Amino acid sequence: MRKLLPGALPLALSLLVWLPLAFLGGGSLMSALELSGYLGPVLSDTPGYAFWRLLPCYPTLAPYVELLLDSPEFFVMFWNSVKLAAGSLLGQTFVAIPAAWWFARCSGRRSRGLFTLYIILMLMPFQVTMVSSYLVMDGTGLLDTHWSILLPAIFSTFPIFIMHRFFKAIPQSVIEAAQIDGASSWQIFFHIGLPMGKNGVAAAMVLGFLEYWNLIEQPMTFLKSKTLWPLSLYLPQITAGKIGLALAASVITLLPSILVFLYGQSYLEQGIMASGAKE
Repeated sequence: MRKLLPGALPLALSLLVWLPLAFLGGGSLMSALELSGYLGPVLSDTPGYAFWRLLPCYPTLAPYVELLLDSPEFFVMFWNSVKLAAGSLLGQTFVAIPAAWWFARCSGRRSRGLFTLYIILMLMPFQVTMVSSYLVMDGTGLLDTHWSILLPAIFSTFPIFIMHRFFKAIPQSVIEAAQIDGASSWQIFFHIGLPMGKNGVAAAMVLGFLEYWNLIEQPMTFLKSKTLWPLSLYLPQITAGKIGLALAASVITLLPSILVFLYGQSYLEQGIMASGAKE
């Protein structure tokens, strides 16, 4: 019993973490009648107590059919989310990677001071810069366009901070050996920096996708037209009578994040191990 207890407690806690996902998956396969029977006291103030079943009594794909075939606004928002997430990550590829490499390889006082400024900017929450960002977007005519989301994301300081640590872990002796062999700065960046720091780049991309796929505050602040809204703002529009549709939309919204995380999990682990390498 004493041997089983240390393993049983983490297992029980991990099952509790997965319980909301089990509710979500099972509820998305329930009919509207079954859901109203379980959640009626909460959604429509009918007498009694709300309860839940992990597995549906009569599984149905009706919520998914309604969502995928009868909800054109869902596809518009899905495509908007794809554009915002892909555009942000693509822009960071051209901005954050060279910036992180420069900060990692330059050890001067100016670069250290500028990097410290970057860290301070990274620590500021969106609420602190929301008003100033809104005024800038309004003044430049970018308000109510996707560029109001993309530009701050492309020049975000967080991926630079993540990749900087991995580029910094590359031994200086390797760089000096390449310089002695006559390699130029661009050749060192492309043939040594990127291959050895790819785990940091992948980790920043995975974290960036999870952030930009689930954006809520920025679209609510900068986007007024519903045709520009991402998928994260679709669920609040669903009424209580469409709870089955909300659960199905939640499952489909969650799938890309799970797939990206599963694909990038190994890169994250390798990247964490690489960050501990010493010269």
